[in-house]
Amino acid sequence: MGFDPRQWSGPPPNDSSTFSRDQRVTSNVEALLAENDALRRELQRTRRELERLRQQQRPRPEPTINLIRKVQVQRWEEALVLQPGWSELNQVGLETLIEQLNRQAFPANLNLRQRLDRLVAGLGTDLLASVAEPATLQDSAVLAAFALYGVRASEWLDEDPRRVVEELRQRLQSSRPPGGDSRADALAVLSLEPGASAEAIKRAHRRLVKQHHPDMGGSAEAFCRVNEAYQQLMG
Repeated sequence: MGFDPRQWSGPPPNDSSTFSRDQRVTSNVEALLAENDALRRELQRTRRELERLRQQQRPRPEPTINLIRKVQVQRWEEALVLQPGWSELNQVGLETLIEQLNRQAFPANLNLRQRLDRLVAGLGTDLLASVAEPATLQDSAVLAAFALYGVRASEWLDEDPRRVVEELRQRLQSSRPPGGDSRADALAVLSLEPGASAEAIKRAHRRLVKQHHPDMGGSAEAFCRVNEAYQQLMG
């Protein structure tokens, strides 16, 4: 009989070549798996490198720039207190003026910070962050300047602080009712609210006398006004 290759199923089980053939197949599979793992690791490394390069090429956000800084506000305040008419300003009157100017603006329901932020993003936020808490008379004058002039307040404070003080003084005078309330005016000089207690009046008087005493570099006119207001309230 002849040999039919279709009926051949490989060497007999006891053929010595079987072991070597299986060994070669196993070795090849292990090599392929090892190569596959190496390629996978290389692919992961390449992806990480590409992501790193993409991160480097992305535009970085610009650093935040403060539109108004504390040192700038301090410089304005130092200039304002040297101007004629400064002693006629009072904190209560300035705070009232700020509220009036806010109500006259559009829309009328915004406070000063919101108004300024609406005009220039971050302007009002930076301004309020640069003043003391609670605000001093000098702080209130700077805030009133921004309430009055808006985004141009920086220019006026830098270039013509004398005009700023004069216009604030005129605004305060025009906002008082004809004839005025002498007690209310005296309280305003001491930066006190209506209904202030005698103890609050004494504390305000002591503080302002030290601040405006001529021997301490203060204004003689302001010193007299403080004493007159105190005597009127306590008399």
